[in-house]
Amino acid sequence: MTHDHEHDHNHDEHIVTLVDENGEEQDFEIIMTMEMEDQEYAILLPVDADEDEDAYIFRMEQDPNDEEQVMLVAVEDDDEFEQVAAAYETMLDEMETEES
Repeated sequence: MTHDHEHDHNHDEHIVTLVDENGEEQDFEIIMTMEMEDQEYAILLPVDADEDEDAYIFRMEQDPNDEEQVMLVAVEDDDEFEQVAAAYETMLDEMETEES
């Protein structure tokens, strides 16, 4: 999935609409962005997600055709995905510890 920022900007600024490989649109909430090894990632959840639904991880890349736009690119490398997922889970654990 990629996101080209062609969506209704009347939405909450943390909501993006992504189009999957079948042309289906789905709204996601950007719940967190994080930087790891000089790369920035966005953690997204479907807006209609159940409480136990897994988050999606996308790499944020500058659009080569428009410097002001950011593309969300699916992380397809298993090692990269696992590293980012582990860092995200660690951050969640730390936030839970701070709250208690």
